[in-house]
Amino acid sequence: MLFAHRRATVWRAMSFVAAVVAGLILSPIGQPQAVAAPGPSFTNPAVPAPNSADPTLVQFNGNYYYVATTWTSDIVMRRSSTIAGLRSAPEQVVFRSAGDTMWAPHLEQINNRWYLYYSVELAGAPRRTHVLESAGNDPAGPYTYRGILNLMPNNGWAIDGAVLKLNGALYFHFSAFHSDGLQSLYIAPMSNPYTASAFGTRISAPTLAWERQDGAVNEGSFALQRGGRTFLTYSASHCNGPNYKLGMLEYRGGNPLAAASWSKFSNPIFQRNDANGVFGPGHHSFFTSPDGTETWIAYHANSSASQGCGTTRTTRVQKISWNADGTPNLGVPVSTSTVLAGPSGEVNNTRRAHLRNQHSNLCLDDYNFGTAPGAEVRQWTCNDLPVQDWYLTPVGDNYYAIANGHSGLCLDNKDFATAPGSVVQQWTCNGLAVQQWRLTTTNGTTTLVNRHSNLCLDNYNFATAPGSEVRQWTCTGAANQQWIVG
Repeated sequence: MLFAHRRATVWRAMSFVAAVVAGLILSPIGQPQAVAAPGPSFTNPAVPAPNSADPTLVQFNGNYYYVATTWTSDIVMRRSSTIAGLRSAPEQVVFRSAGDTMWAPHLEQINNRWYLYYSVELAGAPRRTHVLESAGNDPAGPYTYRGILNLMPNNGWAIDGAVLKLNGALYFHFSAFHSDGLQSLYIAPMSNPYTASAFGTRISAPTLAWERQDGAVNEGSFALQRGGRTFLTYSASHCNGPNYKLGMLEYRGGNPLAAASWSKFSNPIFQRNDANGVFGPGHHSFFTSPDGTETWIAYHANSSASQGCGTTRTTRVQKISWNADGTPNLGVPVSTSTVLAGPSGEVNNTRRAHLRNQHSNLCLDDYNFGTAPGAEVRQWTCNDLPVQDWYLTPVGDNYYAIANGHSGLCLDNKDFATAPGSVVQQWTCNGLAVQQWRLTTTNGTTTLVNRHSNLCLDNYNFATAPGSEVRQWTCTGAANQQWIVG
């Protein structure tokens, strides 16, 4: 009866996978293949909580590099060849700051080096902007600490900074408080990527009504340049409420340090969309697709109007377009149920495979077509259904994230267990060690070892019947821990 029930749900499963993982399918099975534009499909959030507010996302040499607020002293980075793979990409600590609550890191390439600008407080002093410099042209570092940017008088508060390259010179734009009490946008000249040559001057204050909801704020600015025009997009209103949004300035020529050289657009360019369940979209960055033909935005947002500035914010990405007058058109924030085609030119290093146990001759299976976190994983008679399709994405050091083609969930060591007999389940992909599996192939069969538990994926009790359990066990090299990946 159970088999009949499973067969009856085939069409539901196939419809679901078409919506969720369209574009991930690779052929032939088990072989990596370059994916034509667009890239593999995905849904937002691209990066889940908690380290997912104030994102900077850059694309370099076919990979995406991602940093965001961590609420700790650590700056962590994710790397992925696709946006779809970013969610399960591991977090690597690239630098441990001396302060606490590292805030709003910004990653920028200047003269074949990479610079990380971030805000942090030291020993209760005002929050200021610090700078790291890479040893070479690798966004992942290693990095050397270059000090604090002296942006405001008296070692004053200065956050959310980024670099503007304009007219052959470098400028640093950031958020600081003016003597009138308004948190405003400032810009300062730079003599090199880690030195400001003068204090900043204010170029925008939150004077319009839509910039003052829940608090008057201008912050989180990011430069966008196209067709000889320079736009400075920024976050407005306070993040504590659902009306955090994006506004825009345009450089009109003249001295970039003068407020008169910038004009403010009278209306916001990106804001809450209640119908799509997106609140407080802001603090963003822009990046290009791998083939250079598309511009994308990465931003954080909440899924409830009652959420604010905390760890509920998640990173979302979507493609933008351009208006006939040459201004950017960011559209509206899409819902987390909207399936988006990936950026053009992505090369997908994910492969699709079946995992067949050498002892039982059964395939690893999303049992009963589960779709909720915690869904069971068992063995079943091998078939061609999406519940037995597993997508293997390398995360480094021969470890892989393994996601199911039907559920979209990752193979997971339940409850971070470490004892033999520990349960395996499916769970929302998160990039943690409990969802990373080391694959070692010898004479055509493969062992899968969980990075957290160091236990092997195991056909429990050497079972052979459809529905047999899969658990983790001390690695023995026996046939019940050998899997044919193909």
